[in-house]
Amino acid sequence: MGKQKKAKPSLTIQKRLDRCRAELRQRGIPAYLITSRMDQIYLTGFNGEDGAALITSRGVHIITDGRFEEAFRLQIPWAQRHMRQNSLAETVAKVCRKLRLPELHFQPDDVTVQENAALRKACRPTRLIGAPPIVTHMRRIKDRSELKKLRHAISIAEAAFKAAKRKIKIGMTEIEIAAFLEFEMKKRGAMGPSFPTIVAEGKNAALPHAEPGQRRVRRGSLILIDWGAISEYYCSDLTRMLFVGKIPARLAEVYQIVLEAQQRAIESIAPGKRVCDVDEVARAYIAQKGYGAEFSHGLGHGIGLDIHEDPRVKYGFTDRLEAGMVMTIEPGIYLPGIGGVRIEDDVLVTARGHEVLTHLPKSLASAMIQ
Repeated sequence: MGKQKKAKPSLTIQKRLDRCRAELRQRGIPAYLITSRMDQIYLTGFNGEDGAALITSRGVHIITDGRFEEAFRLQIPWAQRHMRQNSLAETVAKVCRKLRLPELHFQPDDVTVQENAALRKACRPTRLIGAPPIVTHMRRIKDRSELKKLRHAISIAEAAFKAAKRKIKIGMTEIEIAAFLEFEMKKRGAMGPSFPTIVAEGKNAALPHAEPGQRRVRRGSLILIDWGAISEYYCSDLTRMLFVGKIPARLAEVYQIVLEAQQRAIESIAPGKRVCDVDEVARAYIAQKGYGAEFSHGLGHGIGLDIHEDPRVKYGFTDRLEAGMVMTIEPGIYLPGIGGVRIEDDVLVTARGHEVLTHLPKSLASAMIQ
């Protein structure tokens, strides 16, 4: 019998690990502790809900507990496993001693003050040092496999919206619409919604992050729906407006302003463009039309394994766009006591410009429900 082949990570995972290690070498970091679950999924493929990944120049050490032993065996048999019987800090300390690490760099934004203190105490004499957001920065640029998953998450969300739109009728509550939309996403294979679905009728639509409640659809209602699906851990994010029976003249005007602002911003997207300049395209147009004070949030944000990722597309942020970034573009105008309008699409930065990944219609006519 020949020797059994040693398990290896997939080519995609190996490339990510190579990039991460190159960054660690450049920064003089001997060992990197990853406690963010989504960073761990991105860098190793292991989706256990408890634990951490410790990356060195030669190894990947996964610290988890007995609930995820079989998941580890199936997903990443090539990594080194450390099953914890006590606290994470104590198990990390054992790994540090085994590897004789003089220092360990960790993700300061992903641990509580209490966890930070516990790690520092348990790991002595290994020094704990806060690391820059290395994996977060890597995740800004989506590879081919990520784009495929994002496109699928978008297709699920769009198909579910079409099904839900056909079912909306006078008398339904916001929470009923939200529940039906989330059911339709799951029926089509979503792991769940990207975030708690927003359905806001009438004056509730003036709240950018309204929570759906018992307000009912009536003739003349405007309904703001902000939703997304998770597929293979990747998130989509869309917003569309619906009008039941008729559209008040002022809201029709606001809708067209928001739509034009969004289209202008999308057309400005290209590699090298500053995110604040993209934001300014939409913001300046809305201000020109007299509603500058009613556009109260940033223009958009990156999406991927998390629903809010870099880049942040807003005023004051000077990051430059790069091919492979995926972001939302979602201008809005909110009128207290009346309602609000937001239109949102997911956009990929390409080598020559951009590609709108979402395909639901957004003309005023398409927003009508009779």
